[in-house]
Amino acid sequence: MRILYGLLTAGMIAMPTALSAQETINLTVASSHPTVIPWVGMIKTHFMARTDELLAETGNYKIEWNEAFGGQLYKANATLTSVEEGITDIGWVFSFLEAAKLPLSQASSYAPFATANPPVQLEVMRELMAKNKAFRDEWEQYNLKVLGLTGTDMYDIYTKTPLTGIDDIDGMKLSAPGVLGTWLRGTGANAVDGALTTFYTDIQTGVSDGVLTLALGALPTKLYEVAPYINRFDAGVAFSGAVAINADVWNDLPAEVQVAMSRAGEYYTKAHGEDLLKRHEFALNKMVELGAEQEPPVTIVTMPAEERAAWVNKLPNIAGEWAAELESQGTPANAFLSAYMDGLRARGEKPVRDWDK
Repeated sequence: MRILYGLLTAGMIAMPTALSAQETINLTVASSHPTVIPWVGMIKTHFMARTDELLAETGNYKIEWNEAFGGQLYKANATLTSVEEGITDIGWVFSFLEAAKLPLSQASSYAPFATANPPVQLEVMRELMAKNKAFRDEWEQYNLKVLGLTGTDMYDIYTKTPLTGIDDIDGMKLSAPGVLGTWLRGTGANAVDGALTTFYTDIQTGVSDGVLTLALGALPTKLYEVAPYINRFDAGVAFSGAVAINADVWNDLPAEVQVAMSRAGEYYTKAHGEDLLKRHEFALNKMVELGAEQEPPVTIVTMPAEERAAWVNKLPNIAGEWAAELESQGTPANAFLSAYMDGLRARGEKPVRDWDK
């Protein structure tokens, strides 16, 4: 009994020491968009959760997450500066709205209809982030360390009245996020700058007649209630931004935490790409289901391949114009555009238009 008591006492004495050896790190993670938006919700369910899992393997560190999703700290127009300036430690940076600061990040937006495969596109962008210095530098110059990448599912046009073809948008006001307004050039439509957080109100108040957007954003924001006609063009996918951490915060983190976050970022990127591919059809069908009783009911208007081709052919050489302007400023856009397109083609993708040729 004395021996047993001695062992128990020693264990009780040792226990607080073992527990106190674990260091708790407080970090704020935030976004402009709510967690019902899939790639934002996955910051919590995939990036944060995976980081926690990896750190728990050794028990040396634990992160106390201070969550501020859904625009609690800043709106969509301040995603980059909020991470850069440390308003949040970690946040989703919406590159669509940062064309001036992140020019190379707009390459996929100026080369539309190049791929409808989100996992492949994100794989190409992750490779470029690792190997292309100019691309990496344009993020890191703003005191950012990129952890995970985000993209979109396929884009379609949501309207209050159905379209019979791409010619019908001539004269219409269509909301689109930032640089994606360039996809409407040559069509006669007028682009209205906006984001998922503004689209519903844009249509409801008559600011726009419809929206160029993606199903995984339209479903949770209930866009189908005010724009019940989903004119399905399958316009392709685009690189939309990154989960990034303030570089000063990153540099102060222990090496083990940095490794865990890097691995969690890779996991997030891969899972996000697969999620986009799987959930696109589900989201379209779900909107039809949810809007079946409204008037008019939600309807998917499937456009033939000729209409998608007609849309692409209406566009001026937006990729060439974009690259030429950046080249005049000393940014190697031509090489980056070629690397992006080559990366897609090397993985079996067949762009509707070879923007780098």
